[in-house]
Amino acid sequence: MIARTWSARATPDGAAAYQAFFAGTLLPELRTLAGFAGGYLLSRQDGETVELTTHTFWESVAAIHAFAGDDITRSVVEPEARAVLLDIDPTVTHRDVLIDARPDPRARHPRRVRPRH
Repeated sequence: MIARTWSARATPDGAAAYQAFFAGTLLPELRTLAGFAGGYLLSRQDGETVELTTHTFWESVAAIHAFAGDDITRSVVEPEARAVLLDIDPTVTHRDVLIDARPDPRARHPRRVRPRH
């Protein structure tokens, strides 16, 4: 699996608008693409602005090419998203996922952590 990471900056209102776009428009579109394996949107308050980072997960470089085109290092940002962001990183980074520590959603009885007394 490959993680594709991108960042942008926004006002607090712009960050909220981008969050709505990510959840309501972008993720549903990405979920229709072969090889898309999930994603996260993270935020961090940075003074008066908000730093946003997206982390999307892909099964292969070919799947990323199908989404991003020939130059997979260039960010793909829809005009609707650009309109609510102060600035965007023009490039993305790709990293191989070495360990996926998320719980297995197929597990019938996930192990529960018991509080220590």
